Amino acid sequence: MESDRLGVGFIGSGFITRFHIQSWTSVRDADVRGIWSPNREHAEEAAALARDLRVGEAQAFDSIEAMVRDPAIDAIWICGPNFSRIENLEKVVGPVLAGTAELVGVACEKPLARNISEANRMVDIIEQAGLLHGYLEDQLFAPGLRRGREILWRRGAAIAGRPYLARAAEEHSGPHAPWFWQGRLQGGGVLLDMMCHSVEVARFLLTAPGAPRSSITPTKVSAQIATLKWNRPGYAKQLRGRMGPDVDFEKRPVEDFARATITYQDDEGHELISETTTSWSYVGPGLRLRAELLGPEYSLQYSSLDSGVDVYLSREVQGTAGEDLVEKQNAEQGLLPIIGDEAAAYGYTGENQHFTRLFLDGKQPELDFHAGRDVLRLLMAAYISAEQERTIALPSEKLESFVPAVAQRG
Repeated sequence: MESDRLGVGFIGSGFITRFHIQSWTSVRDADVRGIWSPNREHAEEAAALARDLRVGEAQAFDSIEAMVRDPAIDAIWICGPNFSRIENLEKVVGPVLAGTAELVGVACEKPLARNISEANRMVDIIEQAGLLHGYLEDQLFAPGLRRGREILWRRGAAIAGRPYLARAAEEHSGPHAPWFWQGRLQGGGVLLDMMCHSVEVARFLLTAPGAPRSSITPTKVSAQIATLKWNRPGYAKQLRGRMGPDVDFEKRPVEDFARATITYQDDEGHELISETTTSWSYVGPGLRLRAELLGPEYSLQYSSLDSGVDVYLSREVQGTAGEDLVEKQNAEQGLLPIIGDEAAAYGYTGENQHFTRLFLDGKQPELDFHAGRDVLRLLMAAYISAEQERTIALPSEKLESFVPAVAQRG
């Protein structure tokens, strides 16, 4: 690139895009220049947020193609719904292939796609266009998690031997938008939506710093899914009232709980285990991220809610519901944790610093569309295991054409 700054355009203007924009106050090598959304009003609001935060002279665009063709845009962040991934990417690369636009790279939010067939298409499209590509997995850049991993591998594993067990969990009370709750649109339930985070966190912890992703190989997966809360009549009615008639958990439920155990093997033949749990049926202060790493003579524990700051509000303090203390906040009274900078704590800041620098330097990130497809293979193996109630050996050709049962419902 001739410029020393990256101009970024966002596809999508919702919850995740706003987290990215908030994180941009600490991204020094790039500016938010554009927003496209199928809802023009929402795109204008997100662009105004970027301008208010002084992270770029963002404008709302009438089409993805128009945003890509704008000379101020060097890279695209895809943050729209799962069901629009392929369509959005095709519209991004169309002007590039036609020679009417120039881009450096594209970064895509998790999950890369809804299944392996769609993920293969995403990889084919981006490689045909010859663009750099990144898989946006924010939790791998959470500062506390990265620092703890670095210290444990340097001080513990170097003396006592490599870690052998990682645990990761993400839990909250459920997503904000209706499409997340619809299996045919999202591609599944909580397993697809959130275990993509947890399996990557566990793999990341088990992988030596500086070693390639391929240094540990998954060999088998065992999983369980269930709908524990939101199919109960009272809660199904409540959810339908909030999300609309298309979200009907009495007729078309998806899982609100999932767990998976993945066995890996390292390059010396050692067996490694990851245990992951995700839930939309958790009731607590708000979003809770937890991780553990265990080795022969050491351990690591991480929780996003151990922020070091709490407030207490008595029953006499009655305010409106909101999420000003923590994402997916469930209460406005009692003892409540505060996360001072959620965008940084969850990893959005480090993630965006990482990808903007690599794109500026013309370097292909290791955390790319291929990595996103690898994650999906593990998730599809987990769905098969849960549906068939058996352990799935890897690699398996069945994953390539598999679509979860919850994604096939009308």
